[in-house]
Amino acid sequence: MAAIISQAMPETVDGADIPKSKRPSDSAFKQQRLPAWQPVLTAGTVLPAFFLIGILFIPIGALLLYSSNSINEFMYDYTHCKPDSGNQTCAEIISGSPGSSCVCTIHFELEKDFLGKVYMYYGLTNYYQNHRRYVKSRDDDQLLGRLSLVPSSDCAPFAYADDDDRIPIAPCGAIANSLFSDKFELYSMTQGTQVPLLQTEIAWPSDRQIKFRNPEGDLKEALRGFSRPKAWTRELWELDETNKDNNGFQNEDLIVWMRTAALPTFRKLHRRIDHSQAQFQEGLLKGNYSLTVMYSYSVIEFEGTKKFILSTTSLLGGKNPFLGFAYIVVGSVCLLLGCVLLIIHIKCSKTNGGISSVHQRSSSRP
Repeated sequence: MAAIISQAMPETVDGADIPKSKRPSDSAFKQQRLPAWQPVLTAGTVLPAFFLIGILFIPIGALLLYSSNSINEFMYDYTHCKPDSGNQTCAEIISGSPGSSCVCTIHFELEKDFLGKVYMYYGLTNYYQNHRRYVKSRDDDQLLGRLSLVPSSDCAPFAYADDDDRIPIAPCGAIANSLFSDKFELYSMTQGTQVPLLQTEIAWPSDRQIKFRNPEGDLKEALRGFSRPKAWTRELWELDETNKDNNGFQNEDLIVWMRTAALPTFRKLHRRIDHSQAQFQEGLLKGNYSLTVMYSYSVIEFEGTKKFILSTTSLLGGKNPFLGFAYIVVGSVCLLLGCVLLIIHIKCSKTNGGISSVHQRSSSRP
C-alpha cells in the first residue's frame, strides 16, 4: 500500500511539488526522427509496373496451363459401387455392419495412353481434416518411436482402448484412428495381367526419414502392452503384408494419412505403378481395365464421397489449372488497368510549368 501511495505522490524539490512528466525521452525513435523512405507514385513509375506485370504474367500463366493440360488423368467415383452379388451397395453394407468388408469390381476404359510415370490416388470430399481438434489429435513422441504408457492428452478420447483398464493406444489420436483402409487391385484386361503397384516412396522423404520412426528392437515386442486404434482391423506391425520394413510408424500409408489436408476436398497418393516390368515400362496404355476394391471405409455418414484417380505428372506436379488461370487473369487485369490509366494520363494530365514559378510570397493579384 505504501508503494502505491509513493508512486502516486509527486516528486518534491526544495519543498515544492513537481509532477512527473509523461513526455517521451528525446531519442530519434521515440520522437520519430528516424530516416524514412516513402515512394512517390507517379505515372512514370506506376504505368510501366502495370505493363511489366501483364507482359510477364500472361506467358507464365499460358505455360502453366499448357503443363497442366498435358497431364492425363482418369477419375472414378466409387462411393456407391455394388458387389458382384446382391442389390445393396458396399456403402450400405459397411454402414449397416461396421467392421465388415465388401468387394466390388469396376470396369473402365482409358481413352489415351498414360505415358511416363503413373500414380494412383484416392480422393475424399466433405472430409474436414483441417478441424482444429482433429489436427491436434496425435502424439508426436509416439510417432518418433518414443513410447509411453501415458499418451498425450491431445489424443483424447482416442488415447486408451478401455478407460477402465487404461491400456494405451499406439498410434493414438483421431487422425490415426480414421486411417483410410480401402485397398485396390488394378488389372489390364487388354493385356490380361495385373498392374503392379508399389507402396513405397509415396510419402515425403522428410516424413519417412525424420518425423516417423519405429522403436528400437522388435516392433511387436515394443508394442506389448499397447492396443491398436479402435477403428483398425489389423495391428500396427501388419499394415503392409508384402513388405515387413514398411510397417509400424514408418508405414507409408499411415505417414501419408497423418499429413492432414488443408481443404475438405482432397486427394492423397496411394500407390505408384511399377514401371520396371516390361509391359508397363512406357506407362499405362489405352484400353480396358478393371479395378477390384476391398471396400471397408465408410463415408456416407457425413455425406462424403470417395474417388479413385489415375494420373501422370509434370515438372510442376499433378493436374491443377488454377495457377495458370490465376496468372493469366492477373496479367490481363494489369494490362487493362495500364491501358486505362495511360489514356487517362494522356487526356487529363496538366503541365506543371507554371506551378514552378509560384512560391509562397507570390501575389494573388494580376
